[in-house]
Amino acid sequence: MLKQEGVDRLFAYPVNPVIESCAEEDIRTVIVRQERTGLHMAEAVGRLSSGRKVGVFSMQHGPGTENAFGGVAQAYSESVPLVVLPAGYTRARTNVEPNFSSLVNFQHVTKSVEQVTVPAEVPNAIRRAFTQAKNGRPGPCMVELPWDLLTEEFPGDASYRPSIRTRSAPDPDAVRDAAKILVGAKLPVIYAGQGVHYGMAWRELRELTELLEAPVTTSIEGKSAFPETHPLSLQSGGRSYSAELDAFLGRADVIFGIGASFTHTVFGIPWPNYLGSATVIQSTIDTADLHKDVPIDLGLVGDARLTLAALVAEVKRLIAAPRGRSPAVTAEIAAHHSAWHAKWRNKLNSTDTPINPYRVIRDLMRTVDVRNTIITHDAGSPRDQLTPFWESEVPLSYVGWGKTTQLGYGLGLAMGAKLEHPDKLCINWWGDAAIGFTGMDFETAVRERIPILSVLSNNFSMAIELPVMRVATEKYRSTDISGNYAEFAKALGGYGERVTDPAEIVPAIRRGIAKTEEGVPTLLEFITSKELEISRF
Repeated sequence: MLKQEGVDRLFAYPVNPVIESCAEEDIRTVIVRQERTGLHMAEAVGRLSSGRKVGVFSMQHGPGTENAFGGVAQAYSESVPLVVLPAGYTRARTNVEPNFSSLVNFQHVTKSVEQVTVPAEVPNAIRRAFTQAKNGRPGPCMVELPWDLLTEEFPGDASYRPSIRTRSAPDPDAVRDAAKILVGAKLPVIYAGQGVHYGMAWRELRELTELLEAPVTTSIEGKSAFPETHPLSLQSGGRSYSAELDAFLGRADVIFGIGASFTHTVFGIPWPNYLGSATVIQSTIDTADLHKDVPIDLGLVGDARLTLAALVAEVKRLIAAPRGRSPAVTAEIAAHHSAWHAKWRNKLNSTDTPINPYRVIRDLMRTVDVRNTIITHDAGSPRDQLTPFWESEVPLSYVGWGKTTQLGYGLGLAMGAKLEHPDKLCINWWGDAAIGFTGMDFETAVRERIPILSVLSNNFSMAIELPVMRVATEKYRSTDISGNYAEFAKALGGYGERVTDPAEIVPAIRRGIAKTEEGVPTLLEFITSKELEISRF
């Protein structure tokens, strides 16, 4: 059934009979060092295929399902299609305390969860899980398989009809109303969310943008949905963001969110600071998003690509061609962008030691082939430092996230990305706190032959916590953390290099890329300053 659903690899941690059965059917098994990382790797499958494929993770009953909770919760928060197949306690013991029940405990972090109690129901349960995972708002779906069920013979015909994927379009009347509002706006701003990626609506987004001559920003999850080198780009908006985004959101008379939930989060655009009297149009696949955190004036419910295509057609009916606003708009964006970068020039070009992390980001961006690179950030400072200054050029080249910000998430995403796109350079940018959570899974990259480029900012501190843990730090050094992570990477069988001189950043990156091209997972450890400033307004 998994093969018929297009599953070509199973991410897993033993013991679960599904793992051996998949190997017998030539589905590659990828065994991780902890459940959370395996789930993160499986998430990359759904994200980088725009939901056309669904990653699968399997683990043992009891501690395996308990350890997996955080990874499933992350997928739920970020709306990622995923199918999770935990083993369960035998049916006779499933409701006996203190046995951990997936059916009971995962209900609030899954789109669907069910326990199969008779073998004949397995095909229906698997079909339901895959169908729910990739239709409507994507999300993780779970099928718990009790241990004794897995040892029984399957009765009768094992034929299987794979899941389907559907799309829905918005109300045509609402589309016409939205088009009139957008065409009549003096300064519309388009806000693109992750739904644009799932809808593969990149071309339609660009067409509408250029027709309306409207500036575009994205959520962190939507980052790379619109080329950030485009003259109408305001860059992405997260906890940190650009001056041009601040300037235009503050004056926009219409904000159009496409594929966007407008979820209130401290790791997103602070919408209450910007809405003012602006008219808000929201397009989403999920009616639960409408009017949820941001009051809206008009809602469009449907697939992002179908929505944008309908809007483009209606806008073209109202205006045959762009009206010549672009030169003034793009000139203003460029002016804000230049002034903003000038303010950050000292950090981006810093020759200080310890190395400023913004200098590492600048040199990384200048050294890699951005169009052939997939990069993700980690939680905390790596997220806030990277997202505004990394300019994505092509869709799905940046795997953004942030609603729950679990430390160590980026490593699994980068490894999963490399398995999906072995021809691309796949990078995770993380800090010394994040490697403390999932660092042992660098050994998974070595053992499973996944040559990622892992870039680590090591400032020997939980720097982002310094302002809120002053006394704990002064008395007990509570924010101090340390390690020689380059040597750690070598000990696990990969390539590791520690860099302390800013002049060596670019040569080290080139050596690291060369190692990945040889098939060797690489960790570059940059000794950085305790940089606390982020681009925020």
